[in-house]
This record gives sequence, C-alpha cells and structure tokens, in this order.
Amino acid sequence: MTAVSAVASVKGRGGVDRLAVLGAAIVVVIVLSAVLAPWLAPYPENTPDPVHSLQPPGGAHWFGTDGAGRDVLTQVLYGGRTSLTIVVAVLAVSAVVGVTLGVVAGYAGGWVRDVIMRVTDVFLAFPALLLSLALAVVLQPSVTTVIVAIAATWWPWYARLAASVAASIATRPYVDAARCLGVPAPLIVLRHVLPNSLTPVLVQVSLDAGGVILTGAALSYLGLGAQEPVAEWGLMVQQSQTYFTTDWWAVTFPGLAILVTAFAFNLLGEGLRAALDPRRVVR
Repeated sequence: MTAVSAVASVKGRGGVDRLAVLGAAIVVVIVLSAVLAPWLAPYPENTPDPVHSLQPPGGAHWFGTDGAGRDVLTQVLYGGRTSLTIVVAVLAVSAVVGVTLGVVAGYAGGWVRDVIMRVTDVFLAFPALLLSLALAVVLQPSVTTVIVAIAATWWPWYARLAASVAASIATRPYVDAARCLGVPAPLIVLRHVLPNSLTPVLVQVSLDAGGVILTGAALSYLGLGAQEPVAEWGLMVQQSQTYFTTDWWAVTFPGLAILVTAFAFNLLGEGLRAALDPRRVVR
C-alpha cells in the first residue's frame, strides 16, 4: 500500500494524479489475485476436461474454457503468479547486479569505471529483445530460462543509471568530509552513496515491470519460456491463438491480463517518478 500512498501525494493541475492512483490500485488487485489464486480460483489449476472444451463464458465458467477444457479464469489467476514471479525475479537480479556495478563504477571512477561501462556498452549494443531471444534459444525452455534471458539484458540499464547518480553523489561535501575523516571507501559507499542512489533506481524498476511482463509473455508465446503444465499468460495466448476467430474468450482474457498489467505498472511508475522528483513543487 506504500505505492498507493506515494502516488496519491502527487499533485497536478487538478490535484491528485488519479491515473497514478488507478495504476497503483490495479497493481495491488493483480498482486493479491495472484497470491490468493489457490483460494480465488473456481477450479484446480491445469485440470483438463475435454468434454467441456471451448465453453463460452457463463455461470459455470466466467471466462469460458480453453481447447483442453480448462477453466480460463483459473488459468489466468495462476498465470498471474508465474508472470509476476518472472517480473520480481528479473528486476531483483537486474537491480542487484546493475546497481552494484554502477555504484562501484560511479564512486571509483578512473579505469574501474571505464572497464565496467565498456562491458555495459557491449550489452547495450544489442537490442534487448533480440539478445533475450538468442539466450532463450540456447537454454532449455522454462520459467528459469525466461528469468535468466531477460535479466542478462536488463541489468546494464541499472548499471548506467546507478553509475551516473553515484558519480554525482561521490563529489558531494558530506562524502568528501567522510573521506577526510578516514572512513573506509566501502563504508562510504554503503552508508552514503548506495542509499542516495536508490531513488531513481526504484522509479526505474516500477517503470520496467511492464516491459518485463511483455518480454516474458513474448518468450513464452514463441515457445522459449514457460511450458505445460505451468500456467503463464503468454503461453495461454500461444495455445489458444487458433481459436481467436471462433472462440474469442480463450485468447482474449490472458491477452487482456498482459495488457492491463503492463499498463497499470506504467501508470504506477509514472506516478512514482513524479512523486519522488526532487524538482517537484508541492502546492
């Protein structure tokens, strides 16, 4: 609920940024739905029932059933658990690796910064989705493969962002004072540089969540990510795409889940960026 409180404090011409609050509220609902899927789902996960395949939405199946007779609502709820797991894992790994390297590069400067930034530039030279696809092809298709493939292409952005912020903080008077007092460099980084470098990173994490959702769904859609019996939104779209013109619900609801989740995270990220902007004038 912290995110909701943060974006609710953002002021615009009309007062509270309602779109940011809406995005935060939707994210909270999606997260709770995924966490509580075992209790909210009307049917057990991945339970085929060929007799009732491709049933339209109705009282027994609110979102209808897919080609295997599985309840689409149940699969969407459990698919949210998989998709959000991918988001959390990718962003956690990317932020930890990228921020660590970026803060070291920004504070140390010199040849250390040059080496780290040149390695970062090598990764940034390739389109992120193309590099993720290449890595996913080499590895065995699974949820873990999706996490590794995306995280390997996502961390350079955090490294560059953290390096820029850390380089600015390293020249602040309080950091110079700590050096004059003989405080060891690792302690200065942990106490002063790292904490003050996290705000823009947190904003970027919230903005990137939607991109990770889309990339993870794309890899699964191409058969390079989650595999049965795991429920995942991109995989659900891939499995039901042939029914789109006749049995629209089988592909529409997981597609909407991807769209709404990515959109909500983008609204939340924009709200957090405005709320945490030090140049913002509070009226």
